[in-house]
This record gives sequence, C-alpha cells and structure tokens, in this order.
Amino acid sequence: MEVAHAPTSSDFFAHILQTSVRIRDPFAGRSVHSQIIKKGLHLGVYLLNNLMTFYAKTGSVRDAHHVFDEMPIKSTFSWNTLISAYAKQGNFDASRRLLYEMPDCDPVSWTAIIVGYNQLGLFDNAIGMFAKMISERVPPSQFTVSNVLSSCAANQALDIGRKIHSFVVKLGLGSHASVATSLLNMYAKCGDPVIAKVVFDRMTLKNISTWNALISLYMQSGQINLAASQFEKMPDRDIVSWNSMISGYNQIGYDLEALNIFSKMLYESSLKPDKFTLASVLSACANLEKLNIGKQIHAYILRTETETSEAVGNALISMYAKSGGVEIARLIIEHNRTSNLNIIAFTSLLDGYTKLGDVKPAREIFNKLRDRDVIAWTAMIVGYVQNGLWNEALELFRSMVNEGPELNSYTLASMLSVSSSLASLEHGKQIHARAIKAGESSTASVTNALIAMYAKAGSINIAKRVFDLTSGKKETVSWTSMIMALAQHGFGEEAISLFERMLSVGMKPDHITYVGVLSACTHVGLIEQGRNYYNLMTEVHKIEPTLSHYACMIDLYGRAGLLQEAYQFIESMPIEPDNIAWGSLLASCKIHKNADLAKVAAERLLHIDPGNSGAYSALANVYSACGKWENAAKTRKLMKDRGVKKEKGFSWIHIKNKVHAFGVEDVIHPQKDEIYKLMDEIWEDIKKMGFIPDTESVLHDLEEEVKEQILRYHSEKLAIAFGLLSTPENTVLRIMKNLRVCNDCHSAIKFISKLVGREIIVRDATRFHHFKDGACSCRDYW
Repeated sequence: MEVAHAPTSSDFFAHILQTSVRIRDPFAGRSVHSQIIKKGLHLGVYLLNNLMTFYAKTGSVRDAHHVFDEMPIKSTFSWNTLISAYAKQGNFDASRRLLYEMPDCDPVSWTAIIVGYNQLGLFDNAIGMFAKMISERVPPSQFTVSNVLSSCAANQALDIGRKIHSFVVKLGLGSHASVATSLLNMYAKCGDPVIAKVVFDRMTLKNISTWNALISLYMQSGQINLAASQFEKMPDRDIVSWNSMISGYNQIGYDLEALNIFSKMLYESSLKPDKFTLASVLSACANLEKLNIGKQIHAYILRTETETSEAVGNALISMYAKSGGVEIARLIIEHNRTSNLNIIAFTSLLDGYTKLGDVKPAREIFNKLRDRDVIAWTAMIVGYVQNGLWNEALELFRSMVNEGPELNSYTLASMLSVSSSLASLEHGKQIHARAIKAGESSTASVTNALIAMYAKAGSINIAKRVFDLTSGKKETVSWTSMIMALAQHGFGEEAISLFERMLSVGMKPDHITYVGVLSACTHVGLIEQGRNYYNLMTEVHKIEPTLSHYACMIDLYGRAGLLQEAYQFIESMPIEPDNIAWGSLLASCKIHKNADLAKVAAERLLHIDPGNSGAYSALANVYSACGKWENAAKTRKLMKDRGVKKEKGFSWIHIKNKVHAFGVEDVIHPQKDEIYKLMDEIWEDIKKMGFIPDTESVLHDLEEEVKEQILRYHSEKLAIAFGLLSTPENTVLRIMKNLRVCNDCHSAIKFISKLVGREIIVRDATRFHHFKDGACSCRDYW
C-alpha cells in the first residue's frame, strides 16, 4: 500500500491503519507509523489508539505496549485495547496488572480478560474473574454475562450458571438476545432441558441462533420428537439449523432420518451443504452401508468443489471402508497422502480389511498414522485377534507398552482375551501385572476379562480369587463370567450355588447367565434342575430362549442318555434348529451308540452345513462303535467323494512363553525321541497299575496291537510327556486340545496323574478336566 504522497491529516492516517487491520497487512500499518514519525504529525489520542489497535490486532503486542507507554493521555479505550491484546495472547499476568493499574476500569476491561480465558479453554479462571468483578462492584454488561455463561456451559457448572441466571434477572439483562441465547445454551449443555425451554418461551426476541440452541438441546437429550417439532416451527432456517438435525440424528443412530432431512434440505432450501453437513451425511451412509448414496455425495463434492475438511475426508474414508469399498478408501488415503486419519476412519478401514481376512494393509496404514492414540493401538490389536493372529497381537502389545500411549481398560481387556484364546497363563499373568501397574485391574471390563483368562488357562482358583476380590457391587457380567468359568471346569454344583447367591443379592441374570447355568447342569447331569432353571428363565425372568439355550437343553438330555427326549425337544423348538443343536444330539448318539438316531441327526446337520467334517466323522464313529463297519466305510467314502476333509486333532502346551503343538504320532518335534521313550515307559507303568487301553476308541477294523500303538501316541499324551520332561516336579501341567478328549486318553491321564504325582489340566473342545491323584473333576461324566 503506497502512502508516500498521502495527505497528512490524522483522520487519513487513522483510516489507513484501520484498513491495514481489516486486510491483515502489517507492512502497510508500519509504513504509516514511519510516515507519521517522519512528518512530525501531532499524535492525538484518536490516532494513537488506532496505532495501538493496529499493532495489537496484527500480533505485535510489544509494539502496542510501546505506543501505549508513549501516550501522554490514555483513554479507557487505550487501556482496554492493551488489556485485551495481552489476554488474547494468554499473558494474563500482564493483562491483570494493567487492569489493577487502570485509574477507571469499566466492564469492558474485565470482560476482555474473561474472553481471553474462554478462548484458551480456561473456564474456571473465567468464572473466577467474573466473581472477582462482582466483588469489586463492577456492573457486568450483557457481553460479560454471555461470556461467563459460556464458561459455565463448557464446564457444565449448572449451580454457578443458575446463580448467574438470578443475577441476570436482578439486573434486567435477560431481554438481550445474546444473554437469553447464552442462558439457553448453558442449560442445554448442563442437561436441564426443562429450564432451557422456560428461558426460550420467555424470550421476546428469538433469533435463528436461539432456535438452533433449543433444537441442539433436544437432540442431545434424546428428545427427538421435540427437536423435530421445533425445527418445523422455525420461521427461518440457516445451515446450522439443518446441520443440528442431520448431525443430531446421526449421533443417536437415526441415520435414515439424517439422510431424509438432508434430502429435504436439498429440495426445500437454497442452502448448500457445508463441511459439517457432509461429514454427518457421510457418517450416516457409513453406518447404513449405503455405498451408492455415499458415492453420489462424493461426486457432488468433486463436481461443486465444495470446501471440505479433515473431518469430511475421514468420513469419506469411513463410508467407503464400511460399505464394501475398502480399496477405494485406501486410494483416497494414498491420493491425499494423509496421515491424519481419525480413529473412526481407521477402525472402519481395519474392520473392512478384517472382513476380507487381510489386515496387512491396515497395519501399513497404522504405521503411517501421525497420531496413534490408545484407541488406534487397541483397534489394531483387536484386528489381529479377530483374524486369529495371536502372536502378532502380542507383539504389537509389547510395542505399545514400550513406545505407545498409556494402557487403558479396553486395551488390557482385549489383550487378556488374546491370552484366553491362547490359554497362555504366563502371558495372562504379565498382562494382569500391567493392569495393576496402570491402575485398571479393578475396572469391570478388566476384572471380567481376568476371570475369563484365568479360567480358560485352567487356573479356576485364581479366577475365583479375582471374582471374590472384586470391589463394590458386582455387575451381572461379573457373576456370569464366574458361573460360566465354573461350568466349563465341571464344577456344576458350585456354579449353581453361585447363581443362587446372585439371585439372593437381587442381581438379575441375563440370557448369557442362563447359558452358564444350563451348561453347569449339563456337565454334572442335573436333569431336573436344568429343567427348572429353563422354566425360571422363560416364565419368571421372561427371557426368550436363544439357540444357545436350546443347545444346552439338548445336550443336557443327550449326555444323560435321554436321546428321545433330546430329539423331541429339537422337534418342538419354535425356531429352526441350527448345526449346534443337531451336532449336540449327534455327539450324544456317539456316546450312547445309537446309530439310527445318529443317522437322522447327521443328515439334518449336513443339510444345514454340507462341509461339516465332524458330522461325517461322528456318524462313521457311531457305526464303527456299533460294529457296522460297512456303514462306517461308506460314510468315510462319501466324505472323501465330497471333498470334505476331517479336522485334524492336535494338542499344545506352553513352556517358557513358547507354544509346543503335537499331532497324533507326531514326529516333527526336535525332542521326539525323548518324548516317545518317556511315553513308552509311562504306558507300561500305568498298565501295571491297572490301566486297560480302550481299543474301542480306535474306530477302525484293525488288530488290537495296532490299535494300542495308535492310542499310545495320541496328541495329548505326547504333550503330557513333553511337559514332564520340560518342567520341575510338582508343576501343574496345562494341556489344550482342539477336539474332544477320547475315552482312552481320559482314562490314561487319570493313571498318569497318580503315577507322576502331578495335577494335569486338560482343556478340550467342550470343557476342562482336572486330573489329580487318579481322578478327574468331571467324575467320568462328560
């Protein structure tokens, strides 16, 4: 801006300074200052105030203060300009010092500091400054009150807000639209919709902001119909009005309504959607998985070159990722070279890749994230867990501990679920220690995860200790976790006793609790009690049975040999039986050697799940057990002809944080010679103790010696032998198996536990077996 040959009046230079402020041109303003000094122009209060304002508003507070110091006469405006400049800069010591030095301060002086506190989020300080102002008997203006009410809203300080409301009424400031709107907003943010509506109704002048505040309040408090009603009554609507409705619906899960309002906005108004509209609408599309509508909105953004934001970009990525367009989402990230993904967009991407069974691209994006908070780390860990990549989950958790953010309860609970899946007691104990260190061990989610982890790792006593030490009132999920754990370990009576205790303290069981209770009855053969609890669930607690409850009842009857009752129960089910229901009946037919009913169950199971290898195997085994070798051979041939492969059985044991897995007659393990030698010795020793190999467990028409050879090297026996070689005496052995333990192994392990004087815990596909001193916790009923 050229000022060299300009007139020399103070008014002209003041005008140039004001223009410099308006167009944010610091060089022009400084040039004016130079010209004033060169020409020796008389510096009156008006010109000096403009010069101060220029420096203050262009960020040169030091220069503004220098001008202030040179002023022979300082007006109230001069003082307030400098106070405001320091407050906006966050230098409250300087602003307060000037306030107390000011010969005649006014409400503007105090308000400037309150505004400064608010802008920096120091709401307590703003409220404290207002209290000081009142104690100094300085009357607040409408702007002061509006700002301090904003502080109360931000802090949700309802009690203080109410006192200020009384003050407003006393001073007669309630007629100002800005004050009334601030009051309305304060009550809205503090969760008092009733008084907010009273304030609204008493307002003589209502502007669009006031209407918007009330609509926002109703949406936030879940009063959707009232929000919609107020929206329809509005004489005029701006983009904020429409956004309040669209984002409100989106935030409470009414995504279809959000899209309908958006459509109405496009047809009924001339307003164009802004970045806030687009972010909410794209979020609604993501939740509804409306890929086509999302694409149309994306096309609109590109066609109209609408100004977007980081939020819109993230919403766009989230929409594509959730709606089946995960690769398009990835292309958007690569095209924009963004590392500013928010957690919603990242978790949507991760979920998209998880559904595809490929988390590698998600990990690449995770590695590039600029701000990896605890939620992002946890989401990535959970992604690995959902894909069965346990070791990757553990490795990432270790990295998080070393270099990531503080652990929270959700992360710890997720990692405990990893340990549960691996049945790794050592890993679980390490995470438990981390939870204690992080102060999260007593949170409900971590406590419940600890109970599940210790139970699945075979340490039911520690699980009980965690449950007993749970502070405060135990939630339903805590009781349920413990009942389920006891049931899985075969402690049916104890599980039922705990359930009765739960009822006695007034806790209401849910559908999962009843799965645990019915399972407990199943594992110990409590037929009548199982029936009673089923009736209690449906008739007293009014819980609609699910497929899980039906499966428990079928299993309850079937294990007890009541096969016809089990079959009739299935036939009377009001919903279509699933593969678990027919699978339970088939398993019971196998135990009790009922070939005819087994054939029916297998056919129904294969109708639902043609590729179910267990159905073919179970039916063939029933035929073999009944001596129907020809039928067994036909079933196995049918299985082979249909390309169905039998699931291989394997067992594993954790030794020094390493998993050692074994298959039947495993010859891969580096210590195989030692393992086989020890197993041969054990086999001979337990036979001398009275063990008789159950050759009927080998369901093939073979010589007895060959059958015995096969039985000797079953996977769980090899895992036990390795455990005995690798651990000190008296160490509890914990063996995991992916299939049901066979009769021979069950009998042999009882003898082995007595021979070696150790407790051996085996978790198979259905339950835990605690072998000790020649007996099993299941009492041979499993």
